[in-house]
Amino acid sequence: MTALAQLGGGAPVTGGSPSARPPARPGRHRLLPYLLLVPGAAWLLVFFAVPLLQLAAASLYDPAGSLSTGYALTWAFGNYPEAVQAYWPQFARSFGYAGAALLLALLLGYPLAYAIAQKAGRWKNLLLVCVVAPMFTSFLVRTLAWKTILSDNGALVGLLRDVHLLGPDGRLLATPVAVVLGLTYNFLPFLVLPLYASLERLDYRLLEAAGDLYASPLHTFRKVTLPLSMPGLTAGTLLFFIPATGDYINAELLGTPNEYMIGNVIDSAFLVRLDYPQGAALSFLLMAAILAVVFVYLRRAGTEDVL
Repeated sequence: MTALAQLGGGAPVTGGSPSARPPARPGRHRLLPYLLLVPGAAWLLVFFAVPLLQLAAASLYDPAGSLSTGYALTWAFGNYPEAVQAYWPQFARSFGYAGAALLLALLLGYPLAYAIAQKAGRWKNLLLVCVVAPMFTSFLVRTLAWKTILSDNGALVGLLRDVHLLGPDGRLLATPVAVVLGLTYNFLPFLVLPLYASLERLDYRLLEAAGDLYASPLHTFRKVTLPLSMPGLTAGTLLFFIPATGDYINAELLGTPNEYMIGNVIDSAFLVRLDYPQGAALSFLLMAAILAVVFVYLRRAGTEDVL
């Protein structure tokens, strides 16, 4: 009778059905996503937020203190302007080297990512492995390898001298060029992989359509390929630029004290001079400068491109 009533347009009869289930409690499902956030939030709290607060407190220690007499929290905000006044060249050098390395990485990485995504065919996976494979080796070992490549008696310097791009006594090691090359090599995969992910999703028919409309290859790149690859380009540049700015290994191994970046100064403040207030102040200043650059960049590129 219930089925006939439903077929005839009558109101469905739901009462008394043995298979009817009570409605689920809405509170349980609402709490589940928040419960899943607890482990990650606890991890960030213990290993990021708490150390960050301790570092902030250390940056306000009395600079007259020492490990023997102890440091006291005297809210010495003067540590910040003193750090900027003493080490602004290293700050400028860090952003200059990172910016130069980023430009070089874009010249190398964008064509590479495009070729792997659109032209590699069955060799795509092998080429991706070649991009990622150097990261399986220690960062320190890779940088030491560049010290051998750029040495004064190496084949590269000899070739550049033979073609008169370097003078008879010219060198690459212990110069800004060596530091920029080391930064480019070590962080290049962080740029290539997000770019590849965007270019791999690019519909090739759009490029063919642009050609059918008599667009030149350069115009097609500017109007079709580049805008569609902006999410990967934005993410890749950030993943490259942020660690490159704070790096100190490349300047330590491939340069001289004249090429030291702000990371080298922070490393020396904490581990050599044991000047914790200055090291903490420099760390916060570097963090603030990077955040300012990232904020301006995202405003220009569009924050939605990161997603």
